[in-house]
Amino acid sequence: MMKKGSTHAKVGIIGGSGLYEIEGLSNIKEYNPTTPYGRPSSPVVLGKLDNMWVAFLSRHGQGHRIAPSDINYRANIFALKQLGVEWILSVSAVGSMREDIQPGQVVIPDQFFDHTRHRINTFFGGDVAPGIVAHVGFADPVCHDLARILVGACGSQDVIVHRGGTYLCIEGPQFSSKGESRIYRRWGVDVIGMTNAPEAKLAREAEICYSTMAMVTDYDCWHETHESVTVEAILETLHRNVERAKQIIREALTSLPIDRSCLCESALKTALVTPHHMIPVTTRRRLAPLLERYIESQPPPRPQRAKRTAKLPQRRLALVPKSHGRK
Repeated sequence: MMKKGSTHAKVGIIGGSGLYEIEGLSNIKEYNPTTPYGRPSSPVVLGKLDNMWVAFLSRHGQGHRIAPSDINYRANIFALKQLGVEWILSVSAVGSMREDIQPGQVVIPDQFFDHTRHRINTFFGGDVAPGIVAHVGFADPVCHDLARILVGACGSQDVIVHRGGTYLCIEGPQFSSKGESRIYRRWGVDVIGMTNAPEAKLAREAEICYSTMAMVTDYDCWHETHESVTVEAILETLHRNVERAKQIIREALTSLPIDRSCLCESALKTALVTPHHMIPVTTRRRLAPLLERYIESQPPPRPQRAKRTAKLPQRRLALVPKSHGRK
């Protein structure tokens, strides 16, 4: 948990493949958070970038040691929430599922299709937070305001950007087979990756605005005239564009933070189903950064019943027959 007086950051950056650090940070502090869900993928690096405090987290850990299925998504998002983050800029490598979305270009998706099978994508319930259920709205999983800012930042850097589209999130770590890739194209998705759907769902539960800058590196394996995706091809494309990605982030930060009027900001307001007085005290405490706007960490004391005054047994007087005197 954060200590009193600790530095807070309004903006969080989650870096993926090829983006493990941000140059230009000053006043750097390294934060090793603990959360109810364990440790995040890496220490959170806090620093000032263009006079704004930002929090940077490496999704796959330092040295890219954590596979997509093994990322502790809950700890990552919870750690950023503890720091006061309200905006998450996610940077990810993706494959293109459309001819006109070419390697080297950028997509700012507005939808996600979660095709994963082994990810925990909620803070509520389970062993860590039993006794509470919440159903947040996820029809529009991306913050429109943040997506608009990212699109504008791409334009200012002379980057070809595609606004909108569906990000298909697969389990991995293997890339798709050609059969899978062809079927995914028939589903009408636009890009394919392995990490963003759980992040977006958890960010919504944490009432954090979330948007992804999807860096296109390949055509997966469906394209007849392009080679199938390889790690070497992904990294080569990313290394050519990583500096541009950092400049886009810098440009986006000049428009943040702004007053939040989006649905992300109050996603839990009507999502909590469990009556407040029935939520266990331990769960209240563990989820305090998420729930404190709506529920006290300690339940209100139950009103004491008025004590009943014990009634003393009434003595019954024996009836004495009336004396008629001596005869």
